[in-house]
Amino acid sequence: MKFKSSAITLALSLALFPAPQQADPISKIELPDMGDSSGTLISPAEEKEFGEAFFRSLHSQIAINQDAEIQQYIQTIGERLVVNSDAPGNPFHFFVVMENNINAFAGPGGYIGVNSGLILITEAESELASVMAHEIAHVTQRHLYRAYEAASRLSIPTAAATLAAILLGTQSPALGQAAIIAIQAGNVQFQIDFTRENEAEADRVGMQTLAGSQFDPRSMPIFFERLQQSSRYYGQNIPEFLRTHPVTASRISDTRGRAETYPYKQYPDSLGYQLTKAKIRVLTSTDDADTLNYLQSRLNQGTTEQRAVTRYGLAMSALKSQKFNAAESIFQQLSKEYPNQPQYVTALAHTALDSKNYSIALARYKKLTEQFPNNEAIKLEYITALLKAGNAELARKNLFQLQSKTQRLPIYSQLLAQVYSDLNQPAESHRYLAEYYYATGQTKDAILQIKLAQKSKGLNFQLSSILNERLNFFINQEEEARRNQ
Repeated sequence: MKFKSSAITLALSLALFPAPQQADPISKIELPDMGDSSGTLISPAEEKEFGEAFFRSLHSQIAINQDAEIQQYIQTIGERLVVNSDAPGNPFHFFVVMENNINAFAGPGGYIGVNSGLILITEAESELASVMAHEIAHVTQRHLYRAYEAASRLSIPTAAATLAAILLGTQSPALGQAAIIAIQAGNVQFQIDFTRENEAEADRVGMQTLAGSQFDPRSMPIFFERLQQSSRYYGQNIPEFLRTHPVTASRISDTRGRAETYPYKQYPDSLGYQLTKAKIRVLTSTDDADTLNYLQSRLNQGTTEQRAVTRYGLAMSALKSQKFNAAESIFQQLSKEYPNQPQYVTALAHTALDSKNYSIALARYKKLTEQFPNNEAIKLEYITALLKAGNAELARKNLFQLQSKTQRLPIYSQLLAQVYSDLNQPAESHRYLAEYYYATGQTKDAILQIKLAQKSKGLNFQLSSILNERLNFFINQEEEARRNQ
């Protein structure tokens, strides 16, 4: 499938050319209006397909977070902002990239990524929200569509893969060069990306969204200023976020002036933000001893709640090191002190699961699903526990009861593949493993899994038809991408 050439620019403009970095004012760049909210140049269906293809390509090249609790947190914050944006009905998907580099980006179809490194350098939840609100504004203001028209067209799979490669190319020169070669091979020409006016508008609109969502508007200039001050220490290794979102003195001044128009009040961080940061710190650590020392140094600092978060981090570190007794002891204490905080009681159940105390783990997870019936992250962990304990049929029933947005996550297909493997239904297992591979950008492996499914015995007409349809779809996707390389 081909899509309109303005959509190519949507994909390529964000990452390839940073906005002008001069501190002095620049003259207005007059651009043709290449698209608007009416979707006349790219239909909603095309935009949705492009976004999904972009997300699949990212999965195949970088570490997208798979922790259900972290995903639930970032999606919740994102949805809170979207509801208070000027396009509350638009679909958005937020995700965390498990990379220590400081970056955040908006892709087609409302896919917005935030690096774990950026989350960790924020000092307040409102700072994280300010970055996400800025990226949301780039999407809602249709900035990605306002650039010179490409001279040729690419298929959606190729354009999505190229965008993903360019985004990564800023961190990997080899990937970046490959992306440029792919563009040249497709005869795609383009000249500019976001103007400074686009960036200023994203700041202004993002701040309105921020304030309307009950986050601190002052967090935006505070975060920008801290990034500017710290940039002097990076040398040539300036974070990608500063390359694509240059922070100037005038930009800080502008955002501070707007923030001061809002009445001052306190905006306390949610416990979810603090716990998510602690969990990410442990999961992404490349030096566990250093992380342990950091946590221990903060054990007696801050409020009672903050000290509890530090204890949680220490227990997560113990769990990562398979020191199950130490983790169990801390999580037991935290669960008693904060029985209604899902992260603490879930971590206690997870400790039993990791230590292979399946009967205890299942009892704890079952109780959690009753205590927090709308918590999809807990449901996913419970299903995983059921599979590890050998109860595939109950896991299957629970999977079908998940919300539709959860069923669209790659982990849903992965768990179903495991369920049907355990139930000795190889055709269904290969079928859903194919869907998992496709969702994570591995189309060739998806094709292989469908072919394996077709070789299974006892296929009925309905399943055979589904397998044939999916095989043709995957083959067409692969061929279309190959033709444009």
